[in-house]
Amino acid sequence: MAELSLESIFTPEIIADPYPLYRQIRESSPILELPDANMVIMSRYADVQNLLRDRRLGHADDSMLTSDALAEAQDNPAVASLRRTMLLQNPPNHSRLRGLVVKAFDARRVEVMRSRIRVIANELVDGFIDAGSGDLVRMFTHPLPVIVICDLLGVPEADRAEFVQGTRISGRLIDPSPMTAEELEQANQSTTESQEYFAALCDERRANPQDDLITALVQSELEDDRLSKDELTSNIALLFAAGHETTVNLMGNALLALYRNRDQLELLRSDLSLMPNAVEEFLRYDSSVQLTGRDVMEDAEICGVQLPRGRAVLALLAAANRDPAVFANPDQLDITRERVKPISFGGGIHLCLGAQLARIEATEALQVLLERLPNLELQDADHPEWKQTITLRGLQRLPVRW
Repeated sequence: MAELSLESIFTPEIIADPYPLYRQIRESSPILELPDANMVIMSRYADVQNLLRDRRLGHADDSMLTSDALAEAQDNPAVASLRRTMLLQNPPNHSRLRGLVVKAFDARRVEVMRSRIRVIANELVDGFIDAGSGDLVRMFTHPLPVIVICDLLGVPEADRAEFVQGTRISGRLIDPSPMTAEELEQANQSTTESQEYFAALCDERRANPQDDLITALVQSELEDDRLSKDELTSNIALLFAAGHETTVNLMGNALLALYRNRDQLELLRSDLSLMPNAVEEFLRYDSSVQLTGRDVMEDAEICGVQLPRGRAVLALLAAANRDPAVFANPDQLDITRERVKPISFGGGIHLCLGAQLARIEATEALQVLLERLPNLELQDADHPEWKQTITLRGLQRLPVRW
């Protein structure tokens, strides 16, 4: 394989279809070093699973950052806010922050939301069914998870239209490749606006508590200083963003995969009881989270390779999901595939909090869509418009007619 760099791996052409390159990396260089980025990329299922569980890997703290990186974190609200979230924290801070919200996402609580998700899905279809055509991302796959996470957090009904119709999350902030100055400026503006909104909502909940997650977090802030104000707004913003963007992408990627594999679409239409297993296969086949990163916290042998403290490690979740050592015919969509265990939600202490909620949302929403719009057709399944992000994979638009 020719020498690769981050720039050569993550191009618009690769974003459009990364899987041939992932297969090439997995077969010829399953542990691929990128000297230009001080990074190692791992792509086999077993290696990815192991490194996600390895406590010698975490996220770089201040002592591991260069002076330039520290300055960037301090000078840019978007970077500073992200570093305060549980996503980039190590124990014990990670355990403290995650412990404050984990109960809101337990299996029993999210199962109760199933009927509400079906109601939301049907109401959205009611709102556009007479149009006969449109962008399904704008009309359905984006607003549904936004409304669900607004329900969970406690965002007032009067404020939701701006979230439903507003600019969608870019995802560039968590990409391994550097942002442009313009992208960073946009991220800073978006972060500042988001923090100002959630800070005001937290103030309102202090005065008027409700039965919602924001109230619970505000009350945690007041108890023994378990949560600072900056941590509060940063982690609420994370929950909002992570709580909808990946599900938007999951549903869009699933629909594109089905319409590119008509036999699987017809099979699912003929037996909607296959939907829960189909969702697992959608997660495996075209993961809405393509990769995740870790930093080596101490000199260690990781997956058979000696890595020094400070080395970045990139786990290609989407490549691992197509590892033939685990999945037969991995490039084939098979909604009846048995024992599907995709690694799309990560693993270890950072296993996605909202994994079960995302599964339920996709299952119920896609079922409603196929029930209500039996003649739904994609208008250009061969040339989809992908968001130009690396970590998060999803469609910018999904033009359809029925």
